[in-house]
Amino acid sequence: MKRLFRNVMLMALATGISRIFGLLRDVTIANRFGTSEVYDAFLIAFFLPVFLRKLLAEGALSTAFIPVYTESIITDDEADRFASNVLSLLLILFPLVVALGILLAPYYLPFLASGFPPEKLDLSIRLARILFPFIAFVGFAAVFMGILNAHHRFFAASLSPIMFNLGMIGGALFLSPRFAVEPIYGLALGALIGGAGQILLQIPSLRRVKFRFRFTLLPLHPGIRTMGRLILPALFGLAVMQLNLLVDNKIASHLPTGAISSLQYAMRLFQLPLGVFAVSIATALLPCFSTSLADQKRERFSAYLADGVSASAFILLPAMAGLYAIGPGLIRLIFEHGSFTPDDTLRTANILYFYLVGILPYGLVSIFTRAFYALGRTRVPLLASACAVVANITFNLLLVGPMQEGGLALATSIAGIVNAAILALFLWRKFPPKKEKFAEWGKIALGTGIVFVTAWMAQSLVGGRWAPVLLPTLVGAICYLAYARVSGLWRLIKISTDRPG
Repeated sequence: MKRLFRNVMLMALATGISRIFGLLRDVTIANRFGTSEVYDAFLIAFFLPVFLRKLLAEGALSTAFIPVYTESIITDDEADRFASNVLSLLLILFPLVVALGILLAPYYLPFLASGFPPEKLDLSIRLARILFPFIAFVGFAAVFMGILNAHHRFFAASLSPIMFNLGMIGGALFLSPRFAVEPIYGLALGALIGGAGQILLQIPSLRRVKFRFRFTLLPLHPGIRTMGRLILPALFGLAVMQLNLLVDNKIASHLPTGAISSLQYAMRLFQLPLGVFAVSIATALLPCFSTSLADQKRERFSAYLADGVSASAFILLPAMAGLYAIGPGLIRLIFEHGSFTPDDTLRTANILYFYLVGILPYGLVSIFTRAFYALGRTRVPLLASACAVVANITFNLLLVGPMQEGGLALATSIAGIVNAAILALFLWRKFPPKKEKFAEWGKIALGTGIVFVTAWMAQSLVGGRWAPVLLPTLVGAICYLAYARVSGLWRLIKISTDRPG
């Protein structure tokens, strides 16, 4: 456990750098395309490649791959043969998936965007045919990431998404002007270039862990069957989760122009603390969970789980409070220029408020699902995801009328709460948190209130463009860190470093 803090910090640093470039990417796109029809069309065209990336690549594939690969390192020393077998199978699978995605675009896109007029839908179909090879690039990148994570090499793997962001930025700045009629094509080409870059960035680190690929189809490594047993329920679970986004986009396609784009910009800010810290914590925990169970140390597994929950709450709750306090000012500072108007700022801020309700539940879902996958119990995440989808669809239909796209965002948050609650109920029956953890979580809640009050007061005292964002952020962070020092929460900043590994 002594390496968990170091691993989380390395991942958070790398992911933070990547997210900064992701923010620059969104700033560049907002400046060039705003909340326009063409960007709506791009997001719908990119939905299925991103859906499959989360499903096959960064989702079920990597989650099922890491426990089996880690066990192969520990038990049979055939980890390279197992990984080579997986990659060889993907060399056959991904070209078929890409070909089907290109050929069937005129059939699935009218379903995804049933509210689009014909010319907007036609643009989405053309963009989808450009974008679909992206799934193959990120699929191989995800396996490389799994190999590196299993070797506790988190930095390069977490840094690789920066290449995607750079590709998109380059596409918007340099390629889009070359397409006079449809500049959005440049953004699509930039996404492909960025996807390929994610593979290239990880290759030096793969060499350092001495991974050697050999094309191997038969005989199948025994771990392939184990991975198959893990991946199938995980695929269904993640597919159910992604249905939330599908339903959101389908309903949003019937709302006024810019609804899909506004949801996307708000989601980026919502995902910033999730991607930098919550996913970093959860990803670093997965090999730790797997190693603890392989060594038959269930108490260590339980300690990792409890500390992961505390660390996530320690970061995500004050981040939520801070974004509530400075949300409109932050959106104005980052996005409001070029094609992005003041009305777009207000619309995006309203959506962000409702997304923030679910920030901690979604962070906990990342930890809990990885705990279940390490335990080999994938049916519970599937059940939780199914219940979350039912909740999301129900509240979408109830709230979209009176609240428009804000109702879609609130329904997404409610679905996250349902998902996290079900996972916690099942998981904590066998691994209940100790009593002192509840006191710790109460202290974090109090600190969150302090952050909101101090940040809100600070932003109300100043004007301009930069000061209402920078001053509340600085004041809120200083007050929270001071509170953490005197309340005993400071230990969460150096989580688990003092435990034997």
